[in-house]
Amino acid sequence: MSLDPVLVMKGQDPMLNTCLSASNGDSEASWEDSKDIHENVGSTKKPKSPKPENAVTIAVSSRVLFRTEKEQKVYEQKGIEEYLKYQVEHENEPFAPGPAFPFVKALETVNTQLRELYPDSEELFDIVLVTYNHAHVGVRLINTINYHNLFIERFCMTGGSSPIGYLKAWHTNLYLSADAEKVQEALAEGIAAATMFMPEKQIEVSESQLRVAFDGDAVLFSDESERIFKAHGLDKFFEHERENENTLLDHGPLKGFLEVLGKLQKKFYTKGHRMDCPIRTYLVTARSAASSGIRALKTLRAWGLEIDEALFLAGAPKGPMLEKIRPHIYFDDQMFHVEGAAEMGAIAAHVPYGIAQKYPHKNSTNTSK
Repeated sequence: MSLDPVLVMKGQDPMLNTCLSASNGDSEASWEDSKDIHENVGSTKKPKSPKPENAVTIAVSSRVLFRTEKEQKVYEQKGIEEYLKYQVEHENEPFAPGPAFPFVKALETVNTQLRELYPDSEELFDIVLVTYNHAHVGVRLINTINYHNLFIERFCMTGGSSPIGYLKAWHTNLYLSADAEKVQEALAEGIAAATMFMPEKQIEVSESQLRVAFDGDAVLFSDESERIFKAHGLDKFFEHERENENTLLDHGPLKGFLEVLGKLQKKFYTKGHRMDCPIRTYLVTARSAASSGIRALKTLRAWGLEIDEALFLAGAPKGPMLEKIRPHIYFDDQMFHVEGAAEMGAIAAHVPYGIAQKYPHKNSTNTSK
């Protein structure tokens, strides 16, 4: 299986198709068709956006939040002027949900519960829509956000320029994009980031609990151990981990994102909601528990981080486990794991970080991850 960013493939889940029927540019549906929805949305008072310095800021590109493959083809085949003209002509046609849409909806669900427990707190998820688009496209994006009843007040429309500098100004905790180069640029600047893909099929995810799953090495942790495995093989890797089980692993690019998730979880725990917390985190690693798992667990404990569930697969495929977890997003640094997750219908994002980016996957058992 080969995945391209936001390439929409056949075999979508029937429930998802129902949701998408209004929007990827192929439908005749327009803003007028949903007039009643918009009137209801307009009459509902929206909460105030938190200050960026207080919030957990999630920057999401328009190409992963929504399905824009038809518009992208117009741009690639006819150029920028025809693309802008097309967007203006179709600005009353809302886009369909993209791969990041369920994740963003889950963030809003958590916010609703946080506001109930802490009415005056600004420690909330704050979603920023990031797009290379010209401001002319903004009307269609706003229409789409209102159509889907999303709470996104902050836009960053760069007109073709890199958004990375703006991400730093927003105090961004996570950036999700379809552009792998921009994701790498963000990672180089110390911003947690990942490239998202549209799977062939998409399993249903929880509407009441945000579920986020992480790979270990080169995602939560550094790629130190992965480098040993790539250079010297599995036996040397196991030996290295045994010798260093009391030496903490260095942090990886998404450690900070796990930290802010944990901080919000503790706000629920304080109010007696540990068992029904609307945020749940998972470590899904190809490491084996007995021979290399202890170092990972000791590192997380030393960092003061809790993982709700840890799955040590000892080289077994991750896809079947992710199908059971049904995460809103799964982060991995190796594309073959991302593809394996997508084959099972799980939404996975690629973190292009570490030594594994220099080595294509081979059909051999890898228990270092």
